Amino acid sequence: MLSPMELGVVGVLVVLLFGTKRLPELGSGLGKAISNFKRSYKESMEIDVTPTQSKSESSQKEEGK
Repeated sequence: MLSPMELGVVGVLVVLLFGTKRLPELGSGLGKAISNFKRSYKESMEIDVTPTQSKSESSQKEEGK
């Protein structure tokens, strides 16, 4: 667990690295990423890994016959 002093040092370093103007953008992006991750985790959709043929691949195979 981090002590309040360590959290303060980390906070100061983050402000020095990114600046105060970019911090809201970083926080917003992090929040959106977390919400997207939670949403995808809750959805129990199976990922279809079956390869599909694009139109260009299927037309090339037909021409080759």
